[in-house]
Amino acid sequence: MLFKGTHSIATLDWAKESAFLKQISDTYELRRNTTDEAKREALYKRIDSLSYEAAKFAVPNEYDKMVSSLGASGTNAFTSTERTVYVNDIPSNALEKWMMIESVRFQELVLRLFHTELETVFEEFNRGQDNDQRKAFAAMAEHLYKKHPYGTQTTIGTGEHLKNPSMVKIHEYFDTYYVPNNMAVVLAGDLDYDATIAMVDKYFGGWKTKPVPAFTFEPEAAITAPEVVEVLGPMAEWVNLGWRFNGVKSTDGIMLDLIAGLLSNGQAGLIDLNLIQQQKVLNASAFAFESTDYSQFGMTANAKQGQTLEEARALLLEQLANVRDGHFEDWLIEAVVNDKRQSQTKFWNENNSLRASALTSAFILQKEWKDVVDYHDRMARITKDEVMAFAKKNFSDNYVCVFKRTGEDKNTFKVTKPTITPIEINREGQSDWFAEWSAKPMTDLQPEFVDYDKSITRRTLKSSVPLAYIPNKSNDLFTLAMIQDLGAYTDPKLKLAVEYLAYLGTSKYTAAQLQQEFFKLGLEFSVQSGQDRNTVTLSGLEKNMAQGVALLEHLLSDAQPNKEALGELVKDIGKVRANNKKNKGIIMNSALLSYARFGDKSPFKTILTAEQLDALTPDELIERITSLTSYQHRIFYYGSRSLEQVTAVLDKEHKTPGELKSYPQQAPFVELETKENKVYFVDYDMVQTELMFMSEERCVRPGQAALCHLVQRVLR
Repeated sequence: MLFKGTHSIATLDWAKESAFLKQISDTYELRRNTTDEAKREALYKRIDSLSYEAAKFAVPNEYDKMVSSLGASGTNAFTSTERTVYVNDIPSNALEKWMMIESVRFQELVLRLFHTELETVFEEFNRGQDNDQRKAFAAMAEHLYKKHPYGTQTTIGTGEHLKNPSMVKIHEYFDTYYVPNNMAVVLAGDLDYDATIAMVDKYFGGWKTKPVPAFTFEPEAAITAPEVVEVLGPMAEWVNLGWRFNGVKSTDGIMLDLIAGLLSNGQAGLIDLNLIQQQKVLNASAFAFESTDYSQFGMTANAKQGQTLEEARALLLEQLANVRDGHFEDWLIEAVVNDKRQSQTKFWNENNSLRASALTSAFILQKEWKDVVDYHDRMARITKDEVMAFAKKNFSDNYVCVFKRTGEDKNTFKVTKPTITPIEINREGQSDWFAEWSAKPMTDLQPEFVDYDKSITRRTLKSSVPLAYIPNKSNDLFTLAMIQDLGAYTDPKLKLAVEYLAYLGTSKYTAAQLQQEFFKLGLEFSVQSGQDRNTVTLSGLEKNMAQGVALLEHLLSDAQPNKEALGELVKDIGKVRANNKKNKGIIMNSALLSYARFGDKSPFKTILTAEQLDALTPDELIERITSLTSYQHRIFYYGSRSLEQVTAVLDKEHKTPGELKSYPQQAPFVELETKENKVYFVDYDMVQTELMFMSEERCVRPGQAALCHLVQRVLR
């Protein structure tokens, strides 16, 4: 509702509009205190009629017009457990005009077009009934927090709440909590500090503080035995485990974050090596998050074909016992801390929104910024004995287990939307405030056009492989990528070979040892086979780049076959495909979309059949791995080494044959002509219906390509 304007923004005649809004609010109050359904229906018809008249004085998209004219992107807002956050990505030259808008709109709430916006919330609530992940998360919270609002209420509320809204109560909430001593303006980007602070003071400094009610809660009782709950839904099955800990004022959060990293870091965690690497589960991970009053530790796993959720739970608990008993390498703590530190360095240096998010969390959790900055220094001082002692004291049968099973959920509650008369939207109107604001001048940004010939330095290696080089002037991290225009569409077995590589060792290392070696060096590698491109990527600490290249080249040239791993991989692929048939997102956004565009011969179906998978041999896949560097390819480097240093490393370590092979020719996929209207329908057990509109486009004339791209964005 705070995007709908104020008494001066987005209105054509506030005196007339406000009179209607008062009548609408009064009618809502009368309706929420009425139990007779016939009378409630009549009152809603009056609300609908009054809203139709009130809409004639509204300019509902005026805020969007204003921020769009500034060049804003990502304009949005979200609410989670302890925060409501409004987001804008604003050009630096538009900062003052943006502050002018925000300082006005956050001082006043006008519930303009309320009943149509409420319908949107109805839709969100009903869609939540079709979201198995959301239901499983809610079930976990309900059992971990039986007294605290973390579990006793969801962010969106209940269906009964939504059926009986009160504009009066919403205004009371706004007046209570939208006050300056309960808010923060968080800015990250190209800012002049002194000028920015002066600007904030100019537009927000005059706000008046007022007391905010203190939040109190009754402490939760200890969990003394596992609490098991089942959630039903059409999606595939998984298991979630959750433990409750102390909140931000304790040291539990940092220890839980470290333990989650010891278990699951994508490379060398106990879950990564003992469960995923050994193909004992389909997928699994551990995580931790910190809130004001409590923190939470969680583990999750997807079962393999023929495996029960109870068996998957036992495997997760086994890994937690390994932490408790100290069955992990002594160097792992330091490696986990360095990995987390590296991620923070990369994200904070390269992403304004993530820096702003970190500042926002510090404000919400009332953390000193110095404690955020030195977080990983403090984590690095935690010893193995301290980890073991914490785990022995705090991890036992004091957990909640949620089994998400495939089945019909008979407890879904759908909020029935009342009939709404389509309102007449005045999109071309303009408030007086908007006109005055628009007249305020704004300094133009001077664009910096990238000259690729100057920004990218190109070199040819001794092997005749092209190298593109860009210096990294921000941090001590690098990315090295070997790129081929060869993908799964040309050779479906290549994609499988790439997946197979994760389970292979060499004549020198086991698969687990390889992952550990990369992780100890602060490096990670990946091989991704896309539809028409294959990319081998190595990234991490610049100082270990040469060692990483040598290790990766060793793996690609010396991967050893593993028949048992291939057999398990084929089984897992079958399980994933079966799970995908239960996933409405994949059904619609991948399978059905591909079928609508291409028909039966579609990219989505360009995969190996079950029979072809069963007939595969390890040697077929090994041949594709070892021949990756035999095809034409190019290398991209982004890091802090000089071009000469990078060239020297690659000339020494990157092995290729005397002559690189050309790519096999791929049969093109032909889009179907759209000659008539068609509707494709898939039956799925859900509360709502989801729709997608597609149309054929021919961008053939000059300038049409950009227009078609814009249309596609709007339609999405």
